[in-house]
Amino acid sequence: MPRLFTALEIPRNVALSLSLLRGGLPGARWIDVENYHITLRFIGDVDGRTADEIVDRLDRIDRPEFQVSLNGIGSFGSKKPHSVWAGVSPSQEMTALQAEIERICQRVGLPPDPRKFMPHVSLARLKACRLDDVVRYLAGRGDFHTLPFKVSRFVLMSSKDSVGGGPYLTEEGFPLSEVRTGTNRSSVEPMKSFV
Repeated sequence: MPRLFTALEIPRNVALSLSLLRGGLPGARWIDVENYHITLRFIGDVDGRTADEIVDRLDRIDRPEFQVSLNGIGSFGSKKPHSVWAGVSPSQEMTALQAEIERICQRVGLPPDPRKFMPHVSLARLKACRLDDVVRYLAGRGDFHTLPFKVSRFVLMSSKDSVGGGPYLTEEGFPLSEVRTGTNRSSVEPMKSFV
């Protein structure tokens, strides 16, 4: 069974802006542009029945579209950085969507996510990078930002058990309601079965 997680997709023009941040950091393993995303909730390895139940409940979420933008870059692991990321500007709608997905996951029996939700786009995994190289890289790119972009759906993605960074596959898409016209669920594709 593949590892599952919910995420927001990154539009192509924003992904191209992010791709300009690649390079200039010795020892970094850069994530492929097509694998950029904002993780909402890591689900992990679950059986087919649990996956189907999660999909069924995610399909019932009725939340409005919203806008987000990317702003700034940083790293995880203060003394020994292990990844570089682009930040996501705060959004009440995104936080509410993430909280609802978290509640759904707990209701189907998954343990609470132990990490505080910090939306970001992973850019690179770091292994044996020197701290001063990471500091220099971040200092030269700290003013990174994008224009706001519309989030009209969230997705359930899967990844193979790997070192990280993809490849990722979109398993299901869940549309958000158009703000002006109300809920539009007619474009939902039939659910895949994980059994």
